[in-house]
Amino acid sequence: MSTTSGVLWGRAEQQDFRGRVRGALLGVALGDALGAPVDGLDLGALREAHGPEGVVDLVPAYGRRGAVTHLTQLTLFTVDGLIRAQVRRDAGAWHPPTDLHRAYLRWAATQRDWGPDERREEDGWLAREEWLYVRRDPPRSLLGGFGDTVMGTVEAPKNPAETGPEAAARSAPFGLLVGWEPQLVVQLAVECAVQSHGHPTACLAAGAYAVIVHALARGDALDGAVQKALALLAVRPGHEPVSDALKHALGAVRQGMPGPARVAELAGDGTAPGLLAVAVYCALVGEDVRHGLCLAVNQDGPSGAAGALTGGLLGTLHGETALPPAWLAELEGRPALLTLADDFAMEMTQGPALHGPTGSSPGWLARYPR
Repeated sequence: MSTTSGVLWGRAEQQDFRGRVRGALLGVALGDALGAPVDGLDLGALREAHGPEGVVDLVPAYGRRGAVTHLTQLTLFTVDGLIRAQVRRDAGAWHPPTDLHRAYLRWAATQRDWGPDERREEDGWLAREEWLYVRRDPPRSLLGGFGDTVMGTVEAPKNPAETGPEAAARSAPFGLLVGWEPQLVVQLAVECAVQSHGHPTACLAAGAYAVIVHALARGDALDGAVQKALALLAVRPGHEPVSDALKHALGAVRQGMPGPARVAELAGDGTAPGLLAVAVYCALVGEDVRHGLCLAVNQDGPSGAAGALTGGLLGTLHGETALPPAWLAELEGRPALLTLADDFAMEMTQGPALHGPTGSSPGWLARYPR
């Protein structure tokens, strides 16, 4: 057995955690890939293009089936930043928001540069993955938020009027810090969200999403996880739009058969609280992962973000084995996603053996430099 961050890890616990980490990251990517081709289409146009049921399978976007967008890219760099933060903790340099900001700047470089040739050794392996050097319609909030080296903070956020769901959609990895107390998970997600999305509704939606994932990763049911998020939100100024959206999602479960009209009502104007509500609702009422994801993306709003948020919940809740195998086979970047998921699980369960005071692995420190 090993213990890290106050968690006692037996073999069964490690395997369960690894399956949930894989499920979370692959789920985000699958939802993103399912929704990307129809992102921004109204329901009429969506059905005209894909039939009366809308999208029920992966369809091409960016020249291939299973293509992911900036939402998955930034989720990967979130994981990379969290691993690097843990590694740097041994050196006494413990400020995770700064490590996450550096990771997001590495993502921003992939949006400017032609390829990884100019990456330095200290950038780590993920920044040298050539498939990431593509622009998949990142919004101005992301390009602007990470367009310089100034880090947004809670006191001085970047894009203080930005209410979109992109910060929440990259926040599932914060919830996988199962050894952390829930209130610290919320705080870290908020501090990293304001680096690009400074409006309270956007950053608090990111915090709420992260702590729901956190409860799921610890084995809670989804409705109980949402109740924990509501309790943690209640003490934060400006929480009402996010709390109301979550309550609306829970109430909608009891209001008849799920369908696009219900999802559209929850999504509202497509801001972060509405998309968080969509994700919770679709994960609660979905008969399985496929049904939940299709319900999330077949609507008028930001289908990619809705799919990514829903996929993160379903993947964490049910683990990797519940995800549709045929979709996984076509998912862009799947080898890198799996490698990063397994590295995260290894770091969180075996970190001291990899870079602790009694010894270190040169190979690990080459992958995740201090």
